[in-house]
Amino acid sequence: MPIPDFILSLRQKIGHDPLWLPGVGAVVLDDAGRVLLGRRADNGAWTIITGMLDPGEEPAVGAAREVLEETGVLVEVERLVSTNVVGPVVFANGDVCTFLNQSFRCRYLSGEARVNDDESSDVRWFALDDLPELNAAHLRAVQLAQAPDGAAWFVKN
Repeated sequence: MPIPDFILSLRQKIGHDPLWLPGVGAVVLDDAGRVLLGRRADNGAWTIITGMLDPGEEPAVGAAREVLEETGVLVEVERLVSTNVVGPVVFANGDVCTFLNQSFRCRYLSGEARVNDDESSDVRWFALDDLPELNAAHLRAVQLAQAPDGAAWFVKN
């Protein structure tokens, strides 16, 4: 996965020390009710479409940007479905990060779903009754996104 330039710049100053980073996830649904998933190139796991926000970027804007960059699909972001913390994550090079993730329900507008960068090895639409294994947070986001409206899920304690 390419490391954004702003992270590389921070790492030059702080080394491997922990970073708190904003991340986004997109639960993209089409008119048939299928969900768009990507298979990570680094570990082979199927996930909702995810990424890091650029400095100062609005989360919903960043979610739509990540979907387009990674899959070639244009979406409308409809609502926040969940927010959670992931980490700390220790990467192979020793970098430590904790991510504040915000996941959004997104509606497919146009584009042919495809691998559009080097972050994914596969991109596919899945019927909700035929999902591959997903981590608990991503499965929760997919389930919460089924309702067109509703309050976002978050940890309360």
